[in-house]
Amino acid sequence: MIPETLIGAVLFVFGACIGSFLNVCIYRLPLSLSIVFPPSACTQCKRPIAVWDNIPIISYLILLGRCRHCRMPISMRYPLVELITGLSAAAVYINFGLTAESLVFFVFIAALIVVIFIDIDYQIIPDVISLPGIPIFFLASVFIVRTTVTDSLLGILVGGGSLLAVAVIYRMITGKEGMGGGDIKLLAMIGALCGWQGVLFTIFTSSLAGTLVGMVIMAMQKKNMKLALPFGPFLSMGAIVYLFFGPELVAWYLNMLRS
Repeated sequence: MIPETLIGAVLFVFGACIGSFLNVCIYRLPLSLSIVFPPSACTQCKRPIAVWDNIPIISYLILLGRCRHCRMPISMRYPLVELITGLSAAAVYINFGLTAESLVFFVFIAALIVVIFIDIDYQIIPDVISLPGIPIFFLASVFIVRTTVTDSLLGILVGGGSLLAVAVIYRMITGKEGMGGGDIKLLAMIGALCGWQGVLFTIFTSSLAGTLVGMVIMAMQKKNMKLALPFGPFLSMGAIVYLFFGPELVAWYLNMLRS
């Protein structure tokens, strides 16, 4: 019998390798570049990156965070994304086992990781992730995770509809755009997998986290109340928290209200 720690370690390495691919998506998707060709290259000198210089996390440490050819610094984001994705793969295994359901959850988290970093940089959420993600995660939810069709459809409707309503009301009151269409489609994708309960949990936790982070940034930078933060990262992190801890946190909260 294979020890669970060994399986977890292997999945961490697998996840880190996927994280290397996610870095390609994060860099190229906003620029409308192919994520397949050409092979990875230094963003400064454009020299192709050799296989031995493209080992997740390890190559970054060996090269001391610099390109082998031009010696320009490489962003720490690259090993960070690889580390986060590797830890996500191991965490999914620890929590859900080695199952088809776990694969669905890992793919879902990987998509959200790409969303988080693209939205931080460009304040956009690519339709190429969220729009196909809605039917893909709906089917995966129904046929693999075994969520009911009703729960998944309600998740899509509540997810997309709630933020759409907020955006429409905000625009009617202020005459300005307050909620991007990317956020609406992202929450619909989240609802497809997590159901309407997951959508409500995600909205609550992301709004709370976004408010707290925004207040801290405004206090540190002495900004006014017009500070704009991308909401996609908070929605994504709220959905990930729901996957791992949502039902337990909801049960704890309800018990606290009863006591």
